[in-house]
Amino acid sequence: MNEIIWIIFLIFIGQIPGSLIGIIKKPSELQLRFSLAFAGSMMISISVFELMPEAVKITSYYLALFGFLAGLLIMMLIDKTLPHINPELNKGESPNMKRCASFLVIGTALHNLPEGFAIGLGFLSNPSLGILVALGITIHNIPENIAAIIPVFCITRKRLKSALILITTVLFELFGFILGYFVFKDTSLHLLGVSLALTSGFMMYISVEELIPSAQIRKNPYIISSSILLGVLVVLTMILLF
Repeated sequence: MNEIIWIIFLIFIGQIPGSLIGIIKKPSELQLRFSLAFAGSMMISISVFELMPEAVKITSYYLALFGFLAGLLIMMLIDKTLPHINPELNKGESPNMKRCASFLVIGTALHNLPEGFAIGLGFLSNPSLGILVALGITIHNIPENIAAIIPVFCITRKRLKSALILITTVLFELFGFILGYFVFKDTSLHLLGVSLALTSGFMMYISVEELIPSAQIRKNPYIISSSILLGVLVVLTMILLF
């Protein structure tokens, strides 16, 4: 029970601070890019060191590979189909933000659904793994929401309303967690293994396609590289402690 409370806390804490920070005091570009690289590194490390080994342990290698590739493909389709905010340069993917405000928020909410699903499946496999996955996604949500709040504020012109609109998208992440945990609670080990690999694909795509490129390593090679290494070390330390 305590682990579930921690999971729910992490799900909400990733959405709220980013939304509030974005409208109160925008962090420097370097701080934002450092956090993006750190979050991306953590999510890649969780995918490689925890999710895929766990998937291969409880199902066959080929089924795990299928799940991983399916996760990449699903996130790619979501990324290309749904309007949402990329952290990079605080720009939306929609050409006309005012006309597409509703679709933008809906797209951001649906983008959170597979992230919550990933947390639920990780928790189902091992509570410590669930907390680790939730922590990685939480850290990635903070800079993402800092970036997303700015165009939403340009539409509403009200700080509190902008923050509340964006914070409500956390409900989709919470629903994804419930779906991942309770729906797959009594499933077969093979399906659970494929689902963990699917989760690994989700996290890998988000990191490689959005977070790491947005960090722009070439602009600040030593600082961003240090952030990436720090993310790996944090995950390895947490694996050792848990």
